[in-house]
Amino acid sequence: MAGKVSVKVENVSMKFSLSSEKVDSLKEYVIGILTGKQMAKDEFWALKNVSFTLEKGDRLGILGLNGAGKSTLLKAIAGVYRPTEGKITKKGVIAPLLELGAGFDMQYTARENIYLYGAVLGYNRKFIDTKFDDIIRFAELEKFVDVPLKNYSSGMKSRLGFAICTAVEPDILILDEVLSVGDAKFRKKSEKRIIDMFAHNVTVLFVSHSLEQVCSICNKGLILDHGEVKAFGSIDKIAPIYEEMTS
Repeated sequence: MAGKVSVKVENVSMKFSLSSEKVDSLKEYVIGILTGKQMAKDEFWALKNVSFTLEKGDRLGILGLNGAGKSTLLKAIAGVYRPTEGKITKKGVIAPLLELGAGFDMQYTARENIYLYGAVLGYNRKFIDTKFDDIIRFAELEKFVDVPLKNYSSGMKSRLGFAICTAVEPDILILDEVLSVGDAKFRKKSEKRIIDMFAHNVTVLFVSHSLEQVCSICNKGLILDHGEVKAFGSIDKIAPIYEEMTS
């Protein structure tokens, strides 16, 4: 893997098996086996031969209609899914924020979750100590530090997750629709935080339905259509293609 390459996705395909016949009970399942009845399976390919390469510091906006495979691709890169076919190579520390509450324990407070999440990302307590105040201040949770996350709104959880991921200085930042949560003020602040990270050559993979947001953050774009790459390149060339798709 070349020194400047941060993420390399090579011919990645992802297959899921969806049962086309509902089994309502264990008894029904056993009877089906004893009588030789086959449980039919439908194969669903969420990704098909996806390939692209990102260099360190690239910010990739992943675009596509609902069901295009955007979140599946991010989860494969983050290591949540193992590709059915193909290979994904990553270089550096990854901070994934894939969905609200991912990686959090809802019974724990914000304080406890910050250290838990940091440990999962591979950082020690001493390092998190130096980032703690910044995380709480950025997430605007000063009054809720010791409140269990089960009592948080979805916006509060999103703010906390984003603040942790962007404060720990990752090499690769993965964001799935998280900038669409919260008020306009926080979204603008979050965009500025990502832009400030550009100076540290952080590689960003960003899924959003907002083309305007993608254009303001990303230098490259990828359009997925039914799991396949429709277009990949500079965001200036990709944006008009996506606008035409959605018009």
